Amino acid sequence: MSSTRAARYAVSSVVAIAIVTLLAAPALAQQPSGPAAGEVPAGGGGQAQPDASADSGFLNFFRKTELAGTVDMYFHYNFNEPATASKTPLRNFDFDHNQFSFALAELALIKPPTADDRVGFRLDLDYGPVTDWVHSADPAGPELIKHIQQAYVSYLAPTGTGLSFDVGKFVTQHGAEVIEAKDNWNYSRSLLFAWAIPYYHMGVRVGYAPNDKLTLGASVSNGWNNITENNSQKTYGVQAVIKPVTAVSIVQNYMGGPEQTNNTDDWRHLADTTVTYAVNDMFSVMGNYDYGRDRAAGKDVTWQGVGLYAKAQVNPFFAIVPRWEYYNDEDGFTTGAQQNVQEFTLTAEVKHSQGLIMRLEYRRDWSDIDFFTKNRVPRDNQNTFSVGWVYAFSTKQ
Repeated sequence: MSSTRAARYAVSSVVAIAIVTLLAAPALAQQPSGPAAGEVPAGGGGQAQPDASADSGFLNFFRKTELAGTVDMYFHYNFNEPATASKTPLRNFDFDHNQFSFALAELALIKPPTADDRVGFRLDLDYGPVTDWVHSADPAGPELIKHIQQAYVSYLAPTGTGLSFDVGKFVTQHGAEVIEAKDNWNYSRSLLFAWAIPYYHMGVRVGYAPNDKLTLGASVSNGWNNITENNSQKTYGVQAVIKPVTAVSIVQNYMGGPEQTNNTDDWRHLADTTVTYAVNDMFSVMGNYDYGRDRAAGKDVTWQGVGLYAKAQVNPFFAIVPRWEYYNDEDGFTTGAQQNVQEFTLTAEVKHSQGLIMRLEYRRDWSDIDFFTKNRVPRDNQNTFSVGWVYAFSTKQ
């Protein structure tokens, strides 16, 4: 069997598995998950129950602390058929061609501060190629802290409606998408997520919500994707989250500061806007715009892009999500080539009631230059097919 026929057979097999899962999802979603609240399991009626009033420091800790986690795996096929060891260009996290791949395992302990207990914390432990990629450019070296996605302590001050403080390492406030696939609309990450914004920061941030329609935030950090400082200045950020009505959310971010090693004169600026509108229970739309500017090799460099999303929730377990993006990297500062690139993604999501998510995804990327290759011949586009399997759990009710 030729390599091309074998590759096509592999894709066909994955599609067949996906179709079977799609057909089985409605029945699976209706299966009972266990005894109902208050129901005694079979064979347990005569056993003495523990005293509910008994308490300990250990139990009290876990009553207040949420335990959450996710496991993420995928199959990805690039029809340009790159070499096995090569990564699909422009992709972030789901870039291994023609193989079943492990992406991320995450376990998180979350205790938000409250008016009754004003000290909290968050610790997210990560393992896998995703966290390797996220920390690959940290000036401290990727091995220092790559298994800790977030680690910060929190305090809620008794001021007005609550003034919150976080100190430590936290993920960025920018963008419409996040590192965990379970919290995104599509499986593959957008061009804007991959190339326009940072992943994380080390510093302090503060938040205050004067009312239920406005939340304000500010931060001071070492910079973009760096645990240790690479110059003597800091990076500053501000945020406003506006909810004029329940169905609309507007998030406006700005971040600025010197990001180049031993250079405090040239600042990097990033403006990021995300707008989400839930038209009704079954249809939502979202838009994201980013503009960045820095200085390199003695001249100003800029990058900008826009992403548009729609999500049709056909029923509780099935959704269709198209996404389109345009990204302008006119100086080649982020992608490594001076280009205007676009992508269109169509995702079908099947979600089980007990936390299992499967996403089937077709994506096309195309550029105004020959940025891609097929059989060592330059070309201006690539087409890919992916299936992502994500399991997520939480002890939070």
